Order: sequence, then structure tokens, then C-alpha cells
Amino acid sequence: MKVRTRSSAIIGTICLVASLVLTTASADEPAAPRQAAKVTLKEVAKAQNPIAGAAGPGDTVWIAERAGTVRVLDHRGLSKPVLDISADTTTDGERGLLGIAFDKKFRHFYISFTNLEGTSTVDEFTVRHGRIQPATRRTVLAQTQPYSNHNGGDIRFGPDGYLYIALGDGGAGGDPHGNGQNLDTLLGKLLRIDPLGGKPYAIPPDNPFVNDPNARDEIWAYGLRNPWRFSFDAGTGDLLIGDVGQSDWEEIDWASADSKGGENYGWSSMEGSHPFRGGTEPANHVPPIHEYDRSGLGCSVTGGYVYRGKAIPALKGQYVFSDYCDGTLRALRIKNGKVTGESDLGVNGGEVVSFVQDGDGELYALNIGGSISRIDPA
Repeated sequence: MKVRTRSSAIIGTICLVASLVLTTASADEPAAPRQAAKVTLKEVAKAQNPIAGAAGPGDTVWIAERAGTVRVLDHRGLSKPVLDISADTTTDGERGLLGIAFDKKFRHFYISFTNLEGTSTVDEFTVRHGRIQPATRRTVLAQTQPYSNHNGGDIRFGPDGYLYIALGDGGAGGDPHGNGQNLDTLLGKLLRIDPLGGKPYAIPPDNPFVNDPNARDEIWAYGLRNPWRFSFDAGTGDLLIGDVGQSDWEEIDWASADSKGGENYGWSSMEGSHPFRGGTEPANHVPPIHEYDRSGLGCSVTGGYVYRGKAIPALKGQYVFSDYCDGTLRALRIKNGKVTGESDLGVNGGEVVSFVQDGDGELYALNIGGSISRIDPA
């Protein structure tokens, strides 16, 4: 997106995202901090509790506001709401409008929100000439939530054209229902569905558990606590998940683009690479590629994106992320699923709840307090 002003609490309760002492769990040695790129944050717009975003048609970025509105950001600034579902959602606890996504051809628009009954819901709209058609709205997926926290809610299409949906473990604390390791529930999982292949959706035939009578067909990966933000590397197709920890460790999980799914990221037997409350590490546990403790540096990891823009060459190929409580923007160098370097980017975005990647690969940071800022070269 070329927003050329280039001169460019949900989550207070959301226990969503944590800070950055940044230990590399999978690498043989801890990654040494490095100043990889000089960046600045350029505020390009203000919104009411901006919480999620997506690259849209016609060189735009679409921004979701937690209370239920969606606005369009372009070279003119931020539009009036183009969609308003505020009458259908609640902002109790960690709830609200939590995620938005377009399919690859911008013909369908999806929203992920908590309805008035506390159910995590994904709805679809047809898009014509860049405009949402409200009359086409239909519910694709709904999942009851036992508590008002750890709802997850991020959605996006993968390189394979399927819709991925992140759901937290159901909330409270410590996964009291054991949902993370239970394959008979959608909670604590990353789902993969084909929303256009059936009513209300179809199951991709190569999902990892389609032939398992004891598992839900929709599951792509499991063992997640609150996968608040996830993304696919636009250059490689690799999957990266920022999973919010319980009380000690925040983690970033990874899977290669050629993964067949079925990864078990460990929760609630594990918190990061550490046994949780005496738990036993599952034999198939996939440890995080990166984790950091909560010793005064943060509370809730906000997963981001691998930078694929052109404005900051020194940042290209690095995974940019932050923490809701700490606000520092950081970047990881990743090679073959291992972190080879970590950088403090030298800027603080405040209460960062999400990142957005536009059609040009440039990144924006969303502060729940209202700021929408583009990451620019310093």
C-alpha cells in the first residue's frame, strides 16, 4: 500500500502478547542481539481501538476496530466505517471484533468476532467492486467459548488458498479443561478450512487428522494457549505463530511451508520449552523457535510478519514482532527453522496488539490506544 504521507482494553485483559528477554529455544546457542535496521514509526492515522488489519483491494489497508467497525486506509487517510457489526459483538473481557481477512482475489471478506452469546464466530461477505455486500453475510464457523479470555480470533488465508483460524484454549488460567492437548475440540488449535468448498465449509482433504476418528477434521496444529497473531511469510510460505504464555514464557512457533500439519506446540503440558506445572513433554512436542521470559520485560507476545517490503532493505527477511506490555519492536533472523539473530529495532509502539502487512510488503503497527503507524526507514 502506498499511503504517501511518508514524511509515514481488550488486551489489557487480553493477556495476549509478552516481552523480550528472547531466548532461542531451538537454536544451539542463544542469539546475540543485533541492530539489524534503523527504523522509525510514522503515524498515518488514528482509530478507535484498532485491533487487526488486512491488505485490501486497490492498494488499501483495511482496519478493524475492536467495537465492531471496519475502516479503509488509503492515500486519503482513514475512511468512515465500511462495515459495522457493533450491534452483534461484545467487548467484554478479551472479546470483540478480533480479526479480518480477504481471500486472494478480494472477492470475499471475512470477520472473526465474539457474538453476544460469547461464541467465537467467523462470518463471510461477498465483495463487489471493492465494496462489502452486507446482504450476503453468512456464518462460516462458530465455537462456544467457556470464558471471556484466550479467545484467539486471528484469521487469514494461507498460500494454499485455505482459511486458517486461530482459537485459544477457552480461557480462565492453566487450561482447566485440557483443551490444548485434546484433539476432540477446536479450542487451543489452529484450524484450516475451505470456506467456499461447502456449506458452511469444506475440510481440505489433506488436513492431518481427517482419518482420525478421535480428532476434529478442521485441526491443522494444536497445543496452543492463545495464538493471538499468526502469519505466513510472503516470501517462503512459512508459518509463524505468536502464542501468549501463562505466567513465565512467551513463545513464537514456526512451521515450514511444506509442513503437512499436525504440529503439537505443547500447551498445556509445556509453556514454551518448559514443563508447565509438572507436566510431561509430549513425545511429538514441537518447541518454539524463540521464547522470552516475563521478568519485567513484557506480558503478552504480539506476533507479526516477515518483512518483505522495499523501503527498509536491512530488515528484509526478518520476522518483526512486539509485546503488548513492553511495546518494543524486535526482529528475528530465521534460517531453516532456527533463529540466527535477534535485534531491537530501537522504536516503541506502545500497546501493540497487531501488525498489518500491505500489498507492497510494508508493515504497520496497531496500538490499541488508537495509533496506526507505518514502520519506515529512520
